[in-house]
Amino acid sequence: MTIRETAPKGAPCWTDLWTSDVDGARRFYSELLGWEAQEPDPSHGGYFMFTRGGFPVAGGMGPMGDGPEPSNAWTPYFATDDIAKTVELASNHGAQIAVPAMPVDDLGIQAVLEDPTAAHLGFWQAGTFPGFTVLNEHGTPSWFELHVRDHGRAVAFYSDVLGVDVVPVSDTDEFRYSVVRPLGSEQEVAGIMQDAGLLTSTETARWIGYWEVDDVASTLRRVEELGGTAHRGPDDTPYGILASASDPAGALFNLRKSAR
Repeated sequence: MTIRETAPKGAPCWTDLWTSDVDGARRFYSELLGWEAQEPDPSHGGYFMFTRGGFPVAGGMGPMGDGPEPSNAWTPYFATDDIAKTVELASNHGAQIAVPAMPVDDLGIQAVLEDPTAAHLGFWQAGTFPGFTVLNEHGTPSWFELHVRDHGRAVAFYSDVLGVDVVPVSDTDEFRYSVVRPLGSEQEVAGIMQDAGLLTSTETARWIGYWEVDDVASTLRRVEELGGTAHRGPDDTPYGILASASDPAGALFNLRKSAR
């Protein structure tokens, strides 16, 4: 288990779900991962938090009035200590800004964008709310990974915009993978992987989160019992036991039991 007060600059610090079925998502993840779905906040468009053991682990929201339809997808947020500068850098490096930097009460400042490979993500400059603080125990975040066709372009974008080191692990046509490390640190906080058949024909890139679980096989079975879909796994890998699934509305996520 990892407990931290704040996320390192450039590390994933939060994730939230934009779902077409709020009630279904609240039930599904609570029963699957032992989360507690907190009450929606009308002053923030019905946004709500999932907690586990009293610790925030993720957020969620549903349709936004006359706005676009929910994407039924999870979005990761990356920590920054200067969101205005980070958003400007992102824009200068080819990102499309969906939600410009805006304060969320005294909790922090958020922005949402599409990177040059068309993957969706957010930035978060913490105020009183640092994001998730417990990692790598059952039902909490374990890893975040970008699946992308243009690996080189993604590496250049995240290196320059987040101010992180992106270190190659493998650089072959069969397996091209890099890890993200905060500057001056050996800590690995995210991965960037060249597509190996994980993207659909219409997708150019996507971020996907991994939830740590004690037993991947039984959790994957529970996904289907609760109306979700098991896609791949469990697979025993050097990085732990991994599986891929989606909730009943189609939002993709991965499961992981970390290699110890």
